[in-house]
Amino acid sequence: MKFSRINFIYFAIFLFGAIIISRLVFLQVIKGEFYRALANGQQEIFQPISGQRGEIFLYDKDKLVLAATNKGCQFCYVSPKMVSNKEGLVESIAPILDINEVEFLEKLKDNKDSLFLLVKRKISSEEADKIIELNLEGVFLEEERLRYYPYNDLASDVLGFVNKNAKGQYGIEGYWNDVLTGKEGWQKIAYGPFGRFLGGDSNGSIKGADIVLTIDKNIQTQAESLLKGFAVSFGYETAQIIVLNPSSGRILALVDYPNFNPNEYQSYADEKDVEIFQNKAIQALYEPGSVFKAVTMASALNEGKITPETTYIDKGYVKIRDKEISNYDNRIWGKRTMTEVLEKSINTGAVFAQSKMSNDVFSDYLTRFGLFEKTNITLQGETYSDNKEFKKGWDINFATASFGHGIEMTLLQMIRIYSTIANKGTLVQPYIVEAIMENGDIEKTQEEDNSLQIILPQTALDVTKMLVSVTENGYGKPARIPGYYVAGKTGTSLISYSSMGINQSGYSDKTWQSFVGFTPAFNPEFVIIVKLDNPITRTASESAIYIFQELGKYILDYYQIPPSREFD
Repeated sequence: MKFSRINFIYFAIFLFGAIIISRLVFLQVIKGEFYRALANGQQEIFQPISGQRGEIFLYDKDKLVLAATNKGCQFCYVSPKMVSNKEGLVESIAPILDINEVEFLEKLKDNKDSLFLLVKRKISSEEADKIIELNLEGVFLEEERLRYYPYNDLASDVLGFVNKNAKGQYGIEGYWNDVLTGKEGWQKIAYGPFGRFLGGDSNGSIKGADIVLTIDKNIQTQAESLLKGFAVSFGYETAQIIVLNPSSGRILALVDYPNFNPNEYQSYADEKDVEIFQNKAIQALYEPGSVFKAVTMASALNEGKITPETTYIDKGYVKIRDKEISNYDNRIWGKRTMTEVLEKSINTGAVFAQSKMSNDVFSDYLTRFGLFEKTNITLQGETYSDNKEFKKGWDINFATASFGHGIEMTLLQMIRIYSTIANKGTLVQPYIVEAIMENGDIEKTQEEDNSLQIILPQTALDVTKMLVSVTENGYGKPARIPGYYVAGKTGTSLISYSSMGINQSGYSDKTWQSFVGFTPAFNPEFVIIVKLDNPITRTASESAIYIFQELGKYILDYYQIPPSREFD
């Protein structure tokens, strides 16, 4: 039978339909799952998201206040693939967002096939309004949560900051980063035709733990204010203050001047400014000078080698083999008691007290006082010194160490020693994190008793009386606070070249000037140490002591601690 033309057309249509149907079956049934996944992959992006970072709290006397939290901020991004007129877009938004036009255009061209290019974070509401008003293709605004510090530069050296990669740097943010960082989840972002952002959702992320610090906002504020206020009159380059409760080890204030604003940490990016992020109270070593004489006296008293009334004859100098040690200003004091040695800050008297002990015994006391180890404060970057030169065992090194020269430590180590004297001879662990709060549970960080008896309670009382005599009758008189007994000691020492980063032995003409004390002396509520780095004054009795007195008076009033003596 002859095949007609019409039958051929029918056959062709049937064959074409069969091919289309078979292709559809192949695409939609056999390979359907594959192509659906491929389509979703082009329209949806799954990216990991960090859980919300835990918050940090300070005390405001009896209540908690936020010191570090998370704040919603708008950011602007562009989908370069959607932008047809890249030069026009740059000209429109660069002036609004204050960005470099040339660099931005270059990024647009380099990422021409991308759906996401960040333009600027933390844009203001005014900038956002102007961008919305332009209604440009491929330009979008979204919100993200960034780290925010409500009190700006307050306690910044304690807190540290969070960098652009959401990682904690320095201080609490650095040391406790793993605790503060939340559990990672996933975020789904959907794009429609032409790459337009359609929104998204997220799940699986868990907020990080919150941290409660021991710092009191008001005491910290006052201490920072005093260092800023006295900087002009005393002319110091940097300075530090620590306030500590001697019976518990709670740190009530920890200040390093000058500080920084962690909300704007990027503005301190210059190499010369990097040091501003370091907390010199725990990350810098210094020679304490005469404040260390109380340590020498405590050791010799505890060994029964001297009493506060023990006398010696000062000739103005003492010879240790071929080396000569003299007093400040080459003063000659004649016959003096050990109490007067502290009152007048006599170097040769400290050498006398140390000489009554063997070098090994003296070194053992310094070990027990924690001089050769970290305090283990939970802040990033704490340092300490092995004091290798001192440990060589030379008599001259022990002699100079008796009055705080040729031996190095951190400011936190020094206040810990004085807190031991204030705490009836018991050394406690200083701490700055009080609790970790997670999922409604509160974990205290200092439940164990880490105290250690270093000297006898009677020894501590004797040294306290001697230190009270310093403020009543000696160079420490400016530290007196009406209505209270104050125990304290000044210290002035030359800054070594090595401490200044200079590869040279010996000492410069710059000084460290400090005062450390506690009050009410016989029932202490707090210990304060003030250190000034190279002030224009000659000694600490002309500088650091006045900052101590003002801060001490403030805290007594703040805590409403009743007077313990008649006003004079």
